[in-house]
Amino acid sequence: MSLLAQAAVPRMALADTAPPPADRAERGAAPPERPPEPIYETVVSGLRLPRPQPDTPPVTTVIAREEIAQSPATTADELVRAVPSVAVFRRSASLVADPSSQTLNLRGVAPTGVSRALVLQDGVPLNDPFGGWISWRALPLLGIGRVEIVPSGASALYGNLALGGVAQVFSRPIGGTGVETQLAGGSFRTGEASLRLTGASSAAGGELLADVLTSDGYSPIAPAQRGPIDGPAPSTDYNVSARVEARAGPSLSLRGFGRFFHETLEAGTLFTSAAARAATYGVGARLELGGSGTLDAVIFAGNRRFEQQRARVSPDRSSASPAFTQHVPSDNQGASVTWTLPRHQLGVEHVLLFGIDAQRVAGTSTEDQASSNPTAASIASRSAGGEQQFAGVFAQDAVRVGRVEASAAVRLDGYRDLSGATTTRHVGGAVERVPHPDRSNLQVSPRLGVLVHVTDVLALRGSVYRAFRAPTLDELYRPFQVGTILTDGNAALEPETLWGGEAGAEAIAGGLTARATGFWNQLQHPINNVTLATPAPDGATRQRQNLGEARIRGVELEVGWRPTRRWKALAAYTFVDPVTTSAPGHPELVGKQFPQDPRHRASFALTFDARELATLTGEVRAVAAQYEDDRNTLPMGAYAVVNLAAARELARGVALFATAANVFDASYLVGRAGVDTVGQPRTLLVGMRFASGGE
Repeated sequence: MSLLAQAAVPRMALADTAPPPADRAERGAAPPERPPEPIYETVVSGLRLPRPQPDTPPVTTVIAREEIAQSPATTADELVRAVPSVAVFRRSASLVADPSSQTLNLRGVAPTGVSRALVLQDGVPLNDPFGGWISWRALPLLGIGRVEIVPSGASALYGNLALGGVAQVFSRPIGGTGVETQLAGGSFRTGEASLRLTGASSAAGGELLADVLTSDGYSPIAPAQRGPIDGPAPSTDYNVSARVEARAGPSLSLRGFGRFFHETLEAGTLFTSAAARAATYGVGARLELGGSGTLDAVIFAGNRRFEQQRARVSPDRSSASPAFTQHVPSDNQGASVTWTLPRHQLGVEHVLLFGIDAQRVAGTSTEDQASSNPTAASIASRSAGGEQQFAGVFAQDAVRVGRVEASAAVRLDGYRDLSGATTTRHVGGAVERVPHPDRSNLQVSPRLGVLVHVTDVLALRGSVYRAFRAPTLDELYRPFQVGTILTDGNAALEPETLWGGEAGAEAIAGGLTARATGFWNQLQHPINNVTLATPAPDGATRQRQNLGEARIRGVELEVGWRPTRRWKALAAYTFVDPVTTSAPGHPELVGKQFPQDPRHRASFALTFDARELATLTGEVRAVAAQYEDDRNTLPMGAYAVVNLAAARELARGVALFATAANVFDASYLVGRAGVDTVGQPRTLLVGMRFASGGE
């Protein structure tokens, strides 16, 4: 687990700041180390404003650069999963997970194969615009400066997709001219190579980042069910990105970026594979208006393609044949402008923020089927897709009155589903085209938050909010298969809405920090993969449907301790109770736990950091039992894994490192979709890092 990955205020409170005693050399020995004095990093995601972490009403978690470098994680999803309030779909790592199942859900808000949280990279949405999933392997750890996670409804500032919160990945600053490389290899013939080049002058700077990760993978099919057609799940991804920053005048700065990502993955079974490709690019500007504040604007666009092949497997898994292939091209364009007014006094201190943003998404899923015994009526291909348009305006007032920090935000969103249609072609030549009606929707998302510094040690905070998420084009139109389970889309889906709140306390005393937060959410019209009473004509046994309502309540507990500069520890626990409370047409689901959502998650991390000797990090991550399905008939047991990381500097800028994931080779289920699949076994990596210049 990344060091102190759960606690925003504790993490900053435990940073190294104090210099060594001046008389150390005179006495010939160092006195006992004292806990370092607290310092606080500036965060921006909770309020879309720069604020010291302890002064933000929404609970904010930060994973800092130092912690990323010390973490045993190899990929970005492994990094964020160390935070107990964070979960990904089916508990499986991106090393073997299908690209369309890589998501982020915070505090148990409606986990399915679509992310219920908005993920940003330097202010630009990272969620796939067609399907809402997250390409975690498009985020090489070498390029990440920090991650900020706000695990509560954030639509008031970010609109669609921020139903369960927002996570923002910030690139490392361009601090000068330098080069960094990392090479690693290990279990399952896993290999990684990363390169980061930076160059900077007084007026401009640039970064080039390249990364490749390849692995033969392990066999994800449970040993008891594995057959001759099953084997390892190899995967490869490539990342290339470039960004530039320039000062165009005393008050104007410009920036631009381009990113390309390509991932291929075999699922461990014949004729079962997936691939994802994405190109994203954009430009931005920041204009200082003096006494009138600051304008910040960004324009972005992207082109993506997702491909998937699925198999028809014999009951004894001795043979397989192609069942269908899918091709899903999509594109998006978007822009946002924010205007931040300078701090001003109207009885108390105010900071006003206004913004507007818009995005267009278009895509089509084309499925070519291979029937085992085709007839003239058999489906040869099916295409479904359409267009979505989103636009929103928002305003926020952040207020400071003595020891009280408060914020009030409200946002109006409108979106439209356009040009939706499903076209089915039969083997005999018949063609059916079913248009889907255009639809529009308006959503209002308010949020209120308050933080009270009761004393220099103790603070109390609370927030209430409303958030929403529109169904993606993927949910509306695309069928998908996992294992032997086929799930249909649903063009009649309505948006999900969330009413919720959080309240808690945090304390900082020397090297000890603690935080407790309780939360309660009512999720209306949650979209879930619902088991059908009888299979659909195309063989689907599940369909995406809106249920009535769900209640999601829980508590987060975090304790961080840094007795000396060399030692730091964190224990964290999250309890979530996600229960369906209303399901018209499906009374059997009332009282059932959300699928893929464990009630208990816990983690513990301990780091010893003595640069002249070594840096060592150990983490334990435990997850309670959960269910694969909506009816809670397919349980998956609890598990715990131990991960380790070690690094030793050999010379200035040269270091040797090693990581071990799942040290004790724990075996645990991650999926039960017709066939049981298992999580990542023990994995060892050894590598070298080299850095010269730069930050």
